[in-house]
This record gives sequence, C-alpha cells and structure tokens, in this order.
Amino acid sequence: MITKKEKLALKQKKLHKDMQEFDLNRLIEMAWQDRTTFDAIYLQYGLTENQIKNKMRTLISKKAYNRWRKRVQNRKTKHVNKLEHKPNRFQGPW
Repeated sequence: MITKKEKLALKQKKLHKDMQEFDLNRLIEMAWQDRTTFDAIYLQYGLTENQIKNKMRTLISKKAYNRWRKRVQNRKTKHVNKLEHKPNRFQGPW
C-alpha cells in the first residue's frame, strides 16, 4: 500500500510529457501483465489507475483496449488491497 508521503513525493516529480518509445512499450507491457499491480506502475511512472487507462486507450487499438479492460476490471492481482499474498518480487503465494 502506498502511503500519503510517497504519493506526495511522486506527485512532485514531473512526468515527462513525451515519454520515450521504450517507456511507452514498457508501460503497455506492465499494464497488460496480470501480476503487475497498478500501484507498481504508479511507483515507476507516477501514473494513477485512471491515467493508465486513458494512456492505454490511446496507445493500443480499440478492440485490444476493450479486451484488456474486460480482463483487468476487478482483477485481484491488479489491485494491492485485493491481493492475498505479498507483492514482493521472487515471493509467491506459497
């Protein structure tokens, strides 16, 4: 869970308006993966869940976006507060 101090620190960082092509590809990849939470994307890029959804709408086709939204909506692994295990790397639910 992200604390208020961390959110304020990230808001103070200015997100580059023109992200590099590599960053955009990585953002799409992270958003598409089920195991990567929206909070992890927020920590890396400073984008909230709604901003990610809007960015994905512009970066991928309409059909792919609809398929992604249908799959991601209410998915436990995309939201830290719904996870049953710790979201640390190399540590699974076992």
